[in-house]
Amino acid sequence: MTQITSTVDFNAPGKQIGWLRVPHSVTRSAYGVIPIPIAVLNNGPGPQILLIAGTHGDEYEGQVVLTRLIQKLRAEDMRGRLIVIPSLNTPAAMAGTRTSPLDDGNLNRAFPGDPDGGPTWKIADYLQNHLVPMVDVVADFHCGGSSLAYRPHASTHFSADAPPELKQRSLDAVKALGLRHVMIFEIPGSSGGGMSTATRRHGKIYLNGEYGGTGALTPDGITLVDGAVRRLLAFFGAIDSELPVLPPPQALRVFGPRAYVYAPDAGVFVPATRLGDTVDEGDICGELVFPENPGRDPIVLRFEGPGDVVCQRHPARVERGDCVAHLARAVET
Repeated sequence: MTQITSTVDFNAPGKQIGWLRVPHSVTRSAYGVIPIPIAVLNNGPGPQILLIAGTHGDEYEGQVVLTRLIQKLRAEDMRGRLIVIPSLNTPAAMAGTRTSPLDDGNLNRAFPGDPDGGPTWKIADYLQNHLVPMVDVVADFHCGGSSLAYRPHASTHFSADAPPELKQRSLDAVKALGLRHVMIFEIPGSSGGGMSTATRRHGKIYLNGEYGGTGALTPDGITLVDGAVRRLLAFFGAIDSELPVLPPPQALRVFGPRAYVYAPDAGVFVPATRLGDTVDEGDICGELVFPENPGRDPIVLRFEGPGDVVCQRHPARVERGDCVAHLARAVET
């Protein structure tokens, strides 16, 4: 049983803005709570949609777009029920960090959660067992955060044994979001700690994506997320939209562990490619140099398979084990 309480009535008509209250008893505040902002818009029959940002606190495009959506959208301008949480891991969002400063929890690795665990695990449990069952569609907006830069893409995740109609609806939805590239994740079973674990276990459509990165905001990134949100709501029939028709996107998959390149030691990573470059197995990804030890030869890092560079390390200084790049390959859908 969850310990989280809500100040909003999920079934009441109209628009409400309130809080999810996560109990957090500490020396400073014995009966304290962490307030997680939430908005609910209800207007009769229609799609049931949950929009989320701030799962990682240092990823800002979705947080900005969903905050503005709450401020501007009226219940009478839509159909169905829309639940919007602009900073799901609020402690991390307020700290500007990927993980929560309260329990070091990475919310997108904490599912299925624990109602008696730390704040991050309480939030994951509430999402999986209380919010996801209310809706048909969950959309979670990400970017690379402080440590990565992404070529923007939308994504969908579903179980390998999901019903064909769920797979097809998920593919149709992700292709409708207006991104030039979409990533497809077909996952065995319902295991894993990501948010898609919750949606796969309940048989819901799950849309994700990486819309930028580097812990910064750009007008282009905000425009991409804003367009994706509006197209998502229009695709499922929550709003009417006259957005222009765009060419079909390219579909890609991450092809396994060999898609990733990791730093073998601490140093400064000098990339040899740009986001969007197409590379072959053995091509140079970059090199590690050691300004603190200039007599040491650089270490050349190479790609272990062919594909497109969709993600790169953002801070140049790395530690051993840091991901410095990863690839994806085009697929037919």
